[in-house]
Amino acid sequence: MTDSKSDAPLVLILCTGNSCRSQMAEALLQRAAGDALRVASAGSKPGGYVHPLSIKAMAELDIDISDHRSKNLDEFLNQDVEVVITVCGNADQVCPVFPGQAKRYHWGFDDPADAEGSEEEQMVFFRRVRDEIDRVFSAYGHGRADAL
Repeated sequence: MTDSKSDAPLVLILCTGNSCRSQMAEALLQRAAGDALRVASAGSKPGGYVHPLSIKAMAELDIDISDHRSKNLDEFLNQDVEVVITVCGNADQVCPVFPGQAKRYHWGFDDPADAEGSEEEQMVFFRRVRDEIDRVFSAYGHGRADAL
């Protein structure tokens, strides 16, 4: 285990808008990995906000992402990023190589921002995608924490 969280490897999760999938993945991976990893998310074309239904879906798991912000991947170009994980096809296609990058994964998920209907109908979509992201990123985070 690393001595401090600031020495922990950085995992960057990328999406196009950095408003839904990557925000949820960031929080879920950080919860699973604890201090073993530093986790951040960013977008190739950030939407400038975190989707309110993403915030609501995560709150249902007692995870508060209301203070998260939508970030541009350019903010990380000069940082040592050990692992880059893209969660949408567009981000996967435009993903640059970051300093220190050892690995890159693409784990694609449907975009909950595309959900239509009433808020409750949209929440069904958000919950499904959140739970899919949770399964994948929690398993990864627990595995990384155990390895360190």
